[in-house]
Amino acid sequence: MKFRVLGPNGPRVSQIALGTMTWGQQNTEVEAHSQLDAALAAGVNLIDTAEMYPVPPKPDTAGRTETFIGTWLAQRPSRRDQIVLATKAAGPSRTPTRPSHIRDGRLAFNATNLTEAVNDSLRRLQTDYLDLYQLHWPDRSTNCFGQMGYEHVEGEETVPIEETLDALGQLIRAGKIRQIGVSNETPWGVARFLQAASHQGNSELPRIVSIQNPYSLVNRIFEIGLAEFAMRDGVGLLAYSPLAFGWLSGKYFQGARPAGARITLFERFSRYSSPTTQAAIAEYVDLFRRHGIDPAQGALAYVNSRPFLTSNIIGATSIEQLEANIASIDLELPLEVIAGIESIHQRMPNPAP
Repeated sequence: MKFRVLGPNGPRVSQIALGTMTWGQQNTEVEAHSQLDAALAAGVNLIDTAEMYPVPPKPDTAGRTETFIGTWLAQRPSRRDQIVLATKAAGPSRTPTRPSHIRDGRLAFNATNLTEAVNDSLRRLQTDYLDLYQLHWPDRSTNCFGQMGYEHVEGEETVPIEETLDALGQLIRAGKIRQIGVSNETPWGVARFLQAASHQGNSELPRIVSIQNPYSLVNRIFEIGLAEFAMRDGVGLLAYSPLAFGWLSGKYFQGARPAGARITLFERFSRYSSPTTQAAIAEYVDLFRRHGIDPAQGALAYVNSRPFLTSNIIGATSIEQLEANIASIDLELPLEVIAGIESIHQRMPNPAP
């Protein structure tokens, strides 16, 4: 395994992180525990989850993923110091698809709601502290989760970023969380979080150390605006959807729908299904196959190689898939493959934002 530092002075985290959002929906508790054991055996130490997991988010399953991790930790208490445990607070429900069922819709990022969210996560996870606590999406209307364009909502009621940071600072001082990060955030948002912390005066506002955003061969928008923050300010990328919901593995080609796979089970996951995206994916998969490289490992290896990356969040529904994805850390793409990737990207840039 390879490691990078989380934030300017944080812990060393594995360059491959274990994503967990299928646990409790596509994976059982036993399978979740097996994945955790296998990941740690392979050198993975960063475990990422969220209070709303598993997905699709539903009232009867919310929190189940954290509960599965909690029972694993309860059975293996010595493992707690060996992992960097990250979870996320759901934000305000500004569209019908977001989880208003969590905390009865009390999702604004103020001190009351964040304290309740952290305490609930700690209880489910059966731990006293969180290594990284992330805001799952902004407390304002902006373009994320594949939304195209930006529609400004004048007069929208939002919690000021300074107030959110103050609430998170209180939780840090209470020993409940150690570092903070954002997710599905924009360059404007990252700049404001950093600005608020740098002008803290005596308020002791904490500084964000990471941003969890989508990044893959078909979505490299992070490179425009956010990569510079990662390199200059130490707000490293925790990349999610590096396989574009599995499409970049090639397993859905020619209409194939493997039993139990996400696209097979859930129609709502259409973010990477447009004709333009599918055309780009076909070229990337063909490129890897022509060079004798497993498409999934090739796509992950590209993400692994990015200098602005802190960790690449992989998910799996089987141990075999998990082990193959982790093995991508040892794959160095040949220069001709890198050139081929850039050629495709120049012709079909970012078809799936």
